[in-house]
Amino acid sequence: MDQLEAFVIAVKQGSFSAAARKLGKAQSRVSTAIANLEADLGFELFDRTARLPVLTLQGEDMFIEAQAVLAQCQRLESRALTVSSGEELSLTVAMDEAVPIVAFECFFAEIAQRFPLLKLTIINGSQDDIAQWVDEKKADLGILFCLKELPDSLEFVPTGQFRQSLIISANHPLSKIAVPTLADLNQYRQLVIRDRMGDTQAKAISSQYWHIDSYYYITALVIRGVGWALVPEHVASAEWYTNDLVELSTKHIPDSLVVEMGVVKRRDKGNGPVMNWMYSQMEIMFSEVS
Repeated sequence: MDQLEAFVIAVKQGSFSAAARKLGKAQSRVSTAIANLEADLGFELFDRTARLPVLTLQGEDMFIEAQAVLAQCQRLESRALTVSSGEELSLTVAMDEAVPIVAFECFFAEIAQRFPLLKLTIINGSQDDIAQWVDEKKADLGILFCLKELPDSLEFVPTGQFRQSLIISANHPLSKIAVPTLADLNQYRQLVIRDRMGDTQAKAISSQYWHIDSYYYITALVIRGVGWALVPEHVASAEWYTNDLVELSTKHIPDSLVVEMGVVKRRDKGNGPVMNWMYSQMEIMFSEVS
């Protein structure tokens, strides 16, 4: 398994040295593991004549198989941990700050009653923050809007979908156009969601746009007349914005207006009774909210 892991990481990282840094091992150990794997298989996985190792045709086939084997082993380890584990003593949940607030307040209140001895930590962040925290074991599970592909070590379980609403200040010129065209929207600044590091952002429709890492801060600036935005419908319909926002038709917006929400966890982490209960309740909660 160590040989397969060294092989897969080397392919993904692009070199043996980068794989060694990723695994926290000496480069010689990674090189030896891959050489031993090649000896066991009876053929070379990499062409080493170039400056960086390049997969051979046989190596490309084995890379696909090796990933499948590692994923299956992670699932096996996860199942074994689930069988042997008792009720969790503590959990850390990382959440996207734009998830439905009221629904999750009720969700956590029920956890407090059902599992009174559980030590729960709740942290908030953007999509990339959450994925990184779960991947680095700083959080046990993450709740997020999924905008891009996640690392192979993580498993994403979709639990609901939310449509996006087109919002504008009641005092903005666009508020007088109930069904704006793309030409109408392009005349004004758009406020576009992105993650905190800038690695992931939604596609801008207007040629004039700002990137902001919070749907709620986007909404606050929309109210101030800074621009228009697409935000999840539960944000747009929040009662504290009722008198300040106007929702316009999205008829002329061609891109998908559906935001997928779900739970992310490490593939190799088992589920105890608390986490299993949380999964089932979130599925029910999201089906009611979406």
